[in-house]
Amino acid sequence: MTATQADDNRKTGFDQELIDIINYVYDSKIKSQEAYQTARLCLMDTLGCGFLALRFPECTKLLGPIVPGTVVPNAVRVPGTQFQLDPIQAAFNIGTMIRWLDFNDTWLAAEWGHPSDNLGGILATADYVSQLNVAHGKAALTIEDVLTAMIKAHEVQGCLALENSFNRVGLDHVVLVKVASTAVICHLLGASKEQALNALSHAWLDGQSLRTYRHAPNAGSRKSWAAGDATSRALRLALIAMQGEMGYPSVLTAPQWGFYDVLFKGEKFKMQRPYGNYVMENVLFKISFPAEFHAQTAVECAVQLHPQIKDRLDSIEKIVLTTHESAIRIISKTGPLHNPADRDHCLQYMTAIGLLFGDLRAEHYEDNVAQDPRINMLREKMVVVEDERFSREYHEPDKRSIANAMQIHFQDGSSTEQVVVEYPIGHRRRRAEGIPVLENKFQQNLLTRFPKAQSANIMRKCLNHKELLQTSVLDFVEMLVI
Repeated sequence: MTATQADDNRKTGFDQELIDIINYVYDSKIKSQEAYQTARLCLMDTLGCGFLALRFPECTKLLGPIVPGTVVPNAVRVPGTQFQLDPIQAAFNIGTMIRWLDFNDTWLAAEWGHPSDNLGGILATADYVSQLNVAHGKAALTIEDVLTAMIKAHEVQGCLALENSFNRVGLDHVVLVKVASTAVICHLLGASKEQALNALSHAWLDGQSLRTYRHAPNAGSRKSWAAGDATSRALRLALIAMQGEMGYPSVLTAPQWGFYDVLFKGEKFKMQRPYGNYVMENVLFKISFPAEFHAQTAVECAVQLHPQIKDRLDSIEKIVLTTHESAIRIISKTGPLHNPADRDHCLQYMTAIGLLFGDLRAEHYEDNVAQDPRINMLREKMVVVEDERFSREYHEPDKRSIANAMQIHFQDGSSTEQVVVEYPIGHRRRRAEGIPVLENKFQQNLLTRFPKAQSANIMRKCLNHKELLQTSVLDFVEMLVI
């Protein structure tokens, strides 16, 4: 007889990676005033991006209740709308608004992403918990609680992204939104640590989204609601765990069936630094342009060159775009662009718009603008090359540049100077320069949705840091109802 090998069915403790996340979220105290100041700016900017997105029917068609006319007790309000929804659907609505125009904050590392995507689940949960608290004679949560959750969600998502590339194995970065949201939502809900570990294991158990909806030839609008889906899924998993659903302790490390072996080529996560408040303090704001972040400085270059070339378009021989490896891998593309989501992830399209119009706005991705034959004429003349220094300094922790350069050559042999922008205005190195522009961006976004008096009231509240922190979540959300 031949002996057969049986699986070892002895239970192990939870993977250390999960324990570290939950211990950080539950036990750490955020003492950095810079982190809280940046989180306040992030809250403003993130909501503003959502308000601006409400101008676009392709976004608003996805919002509201799943079943029209649904009435929900203790319903969660969706800012900028009159929707009152169950918390899971509200998280999807808020998350989808935030991400629709690709205009909210960004984190670039081995993996990139948008940590403010977590606000969908955080704000929906905070509103829901606050309503339950008040109904039971307890105090509502405050905006300080929201900002603390944002700082911790940013940190979990961002630190996991520093050394671990999910895109290189074909997975989308929204897996990190789901993981970070699950951890902080459990804490906001009052789940025990054991329940939080159980919920977090479920977040890793999900099969995870493929990145194909961000890349040629399939780039499409799912990339604009994928984060809403992830942050709302996090709330669903947290609620399931709090109902007593079991967890899966070795979800990452289980031989053959765990995340590492199935989806990460057998590699374990590498951690560059312990969890703290590094990510929020260094997050990148998209202040000037609603564009994939690897192209932000390229568009700055194009806008600078616009006055020199606007009357010489027909005499351009070639346009040399010098960039970093990640930009080439993610957003450099030729050929037809099929929809706005395709265009806002095309380096050549975005820079062509900057050269033509001296600006880049969300409306420039729409079909009526894309039909301008000059755009493809400029795209066809673009040559994209990598600068190894740009690629290296993109990853260096003390720099984290997102450099691009542009030079335009004409048919008569002349050329412009090469314009180089290494740090976009939303970078920490340009924070002082960027804050007034970010505040103006928020004010303009408010005015796309609210009357002047209401916009002014919201603006006043958000600019008073101390007052905002002490504001009840219920009062804050009520202020944002249209």
